[in-house]
Amino acid sequence: MSIYFRNGLLVSFQENETDLFEAVRMRLKSGRGKIRQRGADYLAYALMDTLVDNYLLVLDDIEEIIEALEDDLISEPSNSIKERLHYLKKELLIIRKSIAPLREAISRFSKTENSFIASTTHVFVRDLYDHTVQIMDMVETYRDMLNGLQDLYLSEISYKMNQVMQVLTLIATIFIPLTFLVGIYGMNFDYMPELHWKDGFFALWGLLTVLAIGLVILFKRKRWL
Repeated sequence: MSIYFRNGLLVSFQENETDLFEAVRMRLKSGRGKIRQRGADYLAYALMDTLVDNYLLVLDDIEEIIEALEDDLISEPSNSIKERLHYLKKELLIIRKSIAPLREAISRFSKTENSFIASTTHVFVRDLYDHTVQIMDMVETYRDMLNGLQDLYLSEISYKMNQVMQVLTLIATIFIPLTFLVGIYGMNFDYMPELHWKDGFFALWGLLTVLAIGLVILFKRKRWL
């Protein structure tokens, strides 16, 4: 979508079927507002103002998506969230590349000394330029928020991985002494203590159970479980 204004002549065209200027067109048809009373310079401002307003609407939607992503990330991080974060970063980059030349064009428009541009229009254009600066600031803010969410995603994944590793380590720690005792009594020697003791099997099971329960109690007191 492009807008050309020179020597009091205004030309605009768009490359797709999306009609962002429908509201301006309806104002022209109804004769409401200042568009009918002012010249082509004010019409150019109204068209650019419509573009800027739509950028603000898009950024509002992105802000809501970022807030929802943050809630999802804290509750249950997943690969889909990572993909959505990457997609939003690309969208913000596209907006930034689009708004930068528009901001420069509006800046030149506000500083142009031309008889076809009324002094009263300059006030509106300068206000519009401030809106484009605000959009750039919002884009940078949202990009920083997405970077923060990416860091949070990595932190949550690392935290969950550490929890899994902690549980596996504790399980291995419990079974290491049990495996050690079973390995000793599993050796094929003819002369071993308690080898021919009729209650040796149950005594070994009791020792293994007490040892396992004792380790679990110790880990809970240390708050490792």
